[in-house]
Amino acid sequence: QVLSLPIVVIVHGNQDNNAKATVLWDNAFSEIERVPFVVAERVPWEKMCDTLNLKFMAEVQTTKGLLKEHYFFLAQKIFNDHSASLEDFQSRSVSWAQFNKEILPGRGFTFWQWFDGVLDLTKRCLKSYWSDRLIIGFISKQYVCKLLSTEPDGTFLLRFSDSEIGGVTIAYVIRGKDGSSQVENIQPFSAKDLSIRSLGDRIRDLGQLRNLYPNTPKDQAFGSHYNSER
Repeated sequence: QVLSLPIVVIVHGNQDNNAKATVLWDNAFSEIERVPFVVAERVPWEKMCDTLNLKFMAEVQTTKGLLKEHYFFLAQKIFNDHSASLEDFQSRSVSWAQFNKEILPGRGFTFWQWFDGVLDLTKRCLKSYWSDRLIIGFISKQYVCKLLSTEPDGTFLLRFSDSEIGGVTIAYVIRGKDGSSQVENIQPFSAKDLSIRSLGDRIRDLGQLRNLYPNTPKDQAFGSHYNSER
């Protein structure tokens, strides 16, 4: 006899997300010589970062993995802690409950459900944009405001939606005549939206968007992603 890779049997498609979480956790964190079905309840955050990165690259089929600042945002999200530093998070461990049982504060879904939605959206609609590093993606709304508030009118960036599963939104800065700045967030686009009209073409349509943060003209950044219009 030989132990197989983990298998989860489901009876309905709505259990798919939880099944994937179970298989991912088991594959990544079970010991080779373990008692069957025994998996660690808590794992170091650094190990979790490696797992999320490998999963992201494999699923999206890209060579561009997650960056240090992406891990920082994901740590703030999973631990619900916006006061700790990057170094503080490196010494922490994350539990199965934090990964896929506890609902994120003010949301209706778990951390894994949200991350899996990002995976699916990127794989289906955003692979080339991600691989060209045109999407920051994993960044908080608050930090976006801090980045854009000092930038020229029409500077924008792309981030994954916090409030919706599988959505990407565009944040851009508007400057008033008095020099004051205001950061606006466009309603998130889902995979369905982007299958109707691509992200590149939507960015071309929006006249208020001028430069991709920090200072690349949008036609230069996204020109190769525009579809020729009839």
